[in-house]
Amino acid sequence: MGMITGLMGFLFGDGRNVVADTVTVFRENAENGAVREADARSQSLSQFAAEFQHQRRGVFDRFVDGVNRLPRPVLALGTIWLFTEAMRKPEEFAEAMVGLAAIPEPLWWLMGAVVSFYFGARHQAKAHEFQNRLTAIVAQSASPASSKADNPALEEWRARNAD
Repeated sequence: MGMITGLMGFLFGDGRNVVADTVTVFRENAENGAVREADARSQSLSQFAAEFQHQRRGVFDRFVDGVNRLPRPVLALGTIWLFTEAMRKPEEFAEAMVGLAAIPEPLWWLMGAVVSFYFGARHQAKAHEFQNRLTAIVAQSASPASSKADNPALEEWRARNAD
């Protein structure tokens, strides 16, 4: 009985767990690893958000943004207008469609490429702007206390080198 007690005291006594300490040499503690990973992510997001935090837009930039918002509503309303014109004046509409049929196919391909690139670039710019705003919000909500990891060795080193 004394031998079992001695073995259990050796393995789990003195306020420490020798088995757990030995396992952490060969395998990372999952909880501590998750905390370190979360801290690293939080710090990198904070740093990234700080780069894009102060965006000042001038009058010209706001004007161009307003002009850039026009094509989609104009295309949608223009399509509806074509339908109403086809119903109101079928003869004139048929003449206009004959004119459209006379446009060569390569010009239609060029028109499609221009419209596709315009809307694709616009979508990409808006997605990038959204990600920047989202990153700024995440960085503002992250508390500075959560980004500091407890590292006694690092604190001791900083204290020694502070002199």
